Amino acid sequence: MPEVRLVGPNGEQVGIVRIDDALRLAREADLDLVEVAPQARPPVCKLMDYGKFKYESAQKARESRRNQQLTVIKEQKLRPKIDTHDYETKRSHVRRFLEHGNKVKVTIMFRGREQSRPELGFRLLQRLAEDISDLGVVETEPRQDGRNMTMVIAPHKNKPRAKPTQTAD
Repeated sequence: MPEVRLVGPNGEQVGIVRIDDALRLAREADLDLVEVAPQARPPVCKLMDYGKFKYESAQKARESRRNQQLTVIKEQKLRPKIDTHDYETKRSHVRRFLEHGNKVKVTIMFRGREQSRPELGFRLLQRLAEDISDLGVVETEPRQDGRNMTMVIAPHKNKPRAKPTQTAD
């Protein structure tokens, strides 16, 4: 391009200048001429220290990765004809997973003739969803796939609590 829209090192608009003049200004200021918006007409270029720019953008990317939360999906397997005590134990595991902020995939495994009674598994999953409704919400409704029926439960979105401020004595 013969001309570019030039932005100064402090963000001030220099205006539309010839590419030769922009390169000369960059050399005089001991900076680099970086094309910021190539799709614009004329393209936008900025005078900056490119090494410093790359370093700062890498720092921002690293900081954003640090602030991301990794979602962990825990799995709990049940059978349609589960005993009451066993169900309560499995339910307490699901509650613990949700309290720690993890998603839980609950799987009911059908064997043999149990496959002809999927409503047993569906009722069991509904019962579990009602029992833990104070901690989590059903993210994926119960769904039959082959010999298994699965449901995903996600923890409620907790609002960040304000930290108590300490008073100086």
